[in-house]
Amino acid sequence: MLSKKAFLETILLCALWFSSSALNNEDYDLMYLNFENDIENMVPATEEALSCDCQREHTEWDKLFIMLENSQMKENMLLQSLDEILKVEVQTLRAEMIQFVANFTGMCSSAIEKVTARVSSQVDQTLTRKCNHVQECEKLHESDQRKILEEILQLSHNVSNRLTQLESVWQRTAFQQQDKSNYMARGDNLILNSLWEELQQTRAELKGSQKWAAQHLLPAGCETAILFPMRSKKIFGSVHPTAEMTLQSFTACIWVKVTEVLDKTIVFSYGTKRNPYEIQFYLSHESAVLAVGSDQNKLIAPNTISPGQWAQFCGTWSSDNGTISLWANGELVATASEIAEGHIIPDGGILQIGQEKNGCCVGGGFDETLAFSGKLTGFNIWDRVLSNEEITAWPRAEDSCNIRGNIVGWGVTEILPHGGAQYVS
Repeated sequence: MLSKKAFLETILLCALWFSSSALNNEDYDLMYLNFENDIENMVPATEEALSCDCQREHTEWDKLFIMLENSQMKENMLLQSLDEILKVEVQTLRAEMIQFVANFTGMCSSAIEKVTARVSSQVDQTLTRKCNHVQECEKLHESDQRKILEEILQLSHNVSNRLTQLESVWQRTAFQQQDKSNYMARGDNLILNSLWEELQQTRAELKGSQKWAAQHLLPAGCETAILFPMRSKKIFGSVHPTAEMTLQSFTACIWVKVTEVLDKTIVFSYGTKRNPYEIQFYLSHESAVLAVGSDQNKLIAPNTISPGQWAQFCGTWSSDNGTISLWANGELVATASEIAEGHIIPDGGILQIGQEKNGCCVGGGFDETLAFSGKLTGFNIWDRVLSNEEITAWPRAEDSCNIRGNIVGWGVTEILPHGGAQYVS
């Protein structure tokens, strides 16, 4: 059995061990010494000592438990204070992280914008250089091709002249042989006939090569053309008529070599602010279309377009009975009546080639899908309807580009290319 002193020491040691988390080392040592001294001074319990002393303020056990409660309160206060400190630190850290992320995002966005702008600028410069290089190569290629074609044409003309001379000599020889048949053997006649057939075949081949070469050069009598290098909403030509455009009838003619034809490819158009579609001549796949007054009043000539080849188109219209006609390479391909009958085309509009008049302003709001790509030359407009004989003879004339209209005359009227369109020879 343990003595009372040993029992009390054991209880006190356990209590001190449980409260050690809330006490520092100095408090712990002091409390331990005080408790030890108090226990040593205790008197063994007697019946009088064990009796209730109501006048006494606190017993040693009361003091012990008060100390335990105080230590527990201190521990709770320390934990609460630590919790509040941690909350404040976490909130501060969170605010700093949010600010850092915001600053970092702004820096990244700025850096990305700068890099994107720099890359875009470099790409634009590279594309510009490549386009310029391609255009220069195309110019050199066209110049070399033109020289070669001119040499082929000159050579074919020389050969054609020589064949004509040989044909004349053969005809004279054949006529002489009819009078002097006794001097010509039958075998020689066969040789001459064979030679005649070869000459005819050679002549046909030369005509074909001349026609092909002529299609790749400018039309006869035309020294310059306007090149539209690509389909673009910025590329067009502005035409400034020599005389007023107040028209009750007209004839418009133009040489066209189109690269590609879409649903609506504008060759030329004239319009005012009130009506942007006074006159329109455009291509639609394999058809040529002439519209007067609106896009509803139109004449369509199918199967008249051959991309990559020169073709001459003429359109006529008269308000008297609304007669409208389309000609392709000197041949009448379509005609109708009661088209915009009684309509008068007013002056003060804008005339353009390669784009549609949009009713706003020159060069603004164009549609890329309507743009023309290819070459145009020999553009003329008259304020009257030309005769059938004039229109038929024009494409076959050797000076077709020297025939000029009185409203617009090619080589006389000012035609300004814009946005990359340019004159070529």
